[in-house]
Amino acid sequence: MHVRVAVVGAGFGGLGAAIRLKQHGHHDFVVFERADDLGGTWRDNGYPGCACDVPSHVYSFSFALNPAWSNTYSPQPEIWDYLRRVADHHDLRPSIRFGTEVRQASWDGTARRWRIETSRGVWTADVLVSAGGPLNEPIVPKLAGLETFQGATFHSARWNHDLDLAGKRVAVIGTGASSIQIVPAIQPVVGRLSLFQRTPAWVIPRHERPRRPWEHWMYRRIPGAQRVMRTIVYWQVEATVVGFLRPWVMRYAQRLALLNLRRAVRDPALRAKLTPGYALGCKRVLKSNTYYPALTRDNVDLVTDPIAEVRPHGVVTRDGTEHPADVIVFGTGFHVTDLPIAERIRGRDGRSLAEVWQGSPKAYRGTTVAGFPNLFLLLGPNTGLGHNSVVLMIESQLNYIMAALDRMRARGLASVEPRPEVQRRYLERLDHRMASTVWATGGCQSWYLDATGRNSTLWPGSTWRFRQRMRRFDARAYEEVPA
Repeated sequence: MHVRVAVVGAGFGGLGAAIRLKQHGHHDFVVFERADDLGGTWRDNGYPGCACDVPSHVYSFSFALNPAWSNTYSPQPEIWDYLRRVADHHDLRPSIRFGTEVRQASWDGTARRWRIETSRGVWTADVLVSAGGPLNEPIVPKLAGLETFQGATFHSARWNHDLDLAGKRVAVIGTGASSIQIVPAIQPVVGRLSLFQRTPAWVIPRHERPRRPWEHWMYRRIPGAQRVMRTIVYWQVEATVVGFLRPWVMRYAQRLALLNLRRAVRDPALRAKLTPGYALGCKRVLKSNTYYPALTRDNVDLVTDPIAEVRPHGVVTRDGTEHPADVIVFGTGFHVTDLPIAERIRGRDGRSLAEVWQGSPKAYRGTTVAGFPNLFLLLGPNTGLGHNSVVLMIESQLNYIMAALDRMRARGLASVEPRPEVQRRYLERLDHRMASTVWATGGCQSWYLDATGRNSTLWPGSTWRFRQRMRRFDARAYEEVPA
């Protein structure tokens, strides 16, 4: 079957793409979703305590504000429900092929279209939009002896909701954004919790509160009230980018973070284990009011010795200590710079994105790639953020993609593809800006860095600047092939 546009993934990116396609009069499209429901990251991550660390006002589509958020920081069930309601409001479900995994997509230079092999047959499309997202393929470390463990094991993004943790000995491996939410949520019910930390994270207070009834009333009844508040919150959050781009500014925020740690953790030995040895902002900055207090409880052990192996009934560290466990939870992140989808998309010369990138993802404006005609990436290389909502980046990219499709339709173009020299110059300027940021100078190794040591994950600037650059489709940067 042939469609004008094929979209991969039904999370924030894929749903946003489907909505914007309909708004621009492109009704001949399909969305491939390998799961049985939509939602992407917010469908998969249903672990205890899961919530967004970006304020609710900016973590939504600008064209679909939600007056019903229960908190200033939205919990996972509400975000997932929001996405389902938005999809239903725009009647997207008939265009989504659930349970359909894209196994390979190859550019056919003769037919000038994409040939897409799925788990439910072959499709073709003039345009391919990849919206799989960077936080959907979990990483489970290869620990010696893991296969011998006799208890339950699972990744935070594949939480076993059928398992009752009450009274159990639980080992949580990793201290990233998921773990700092999981630990406080399960600590009161488990028998013993062993948290395995490789590198301490910077944790700052989370200024959250429940939404008040009068706020809900105002956002529902007064036109424009929520949009005004969203604008205020946006600029408050956006201003924090200065610290990431000018590392010396982060010193002041770091002092506040250390004060937060001292107030929450009185034990000097535990506090020393939790004090990072790199600059605030170099790794993802985490927000929590409950993480540090949970670590001071009597049934929690913070383990900083490296893991040597897993045995049938526990985890053994390099010092020879066995930490008994009935359950192992991996809060060990995702394949971000080595996305599996990159191995499945093949361009003009038959090579996959993974082969072209060679361990370092690169794209023009984070959206298009030389050698891959009519391919658009949502949240592609260097579009992630350390300070604000990625939904803002997605919408900026959608503006750009819609402008490209409108031009193709108006000019009768078969394909558009960024010129290699334009892409190269763009990346040189981007890497130059990145070199002076806290992500490059902060003295850490983070998941922002790819196999070559390059930061191919984050955008080294403000969302406002990115949005300005994506307002129009810069046709002169592209090779355009007439139909």
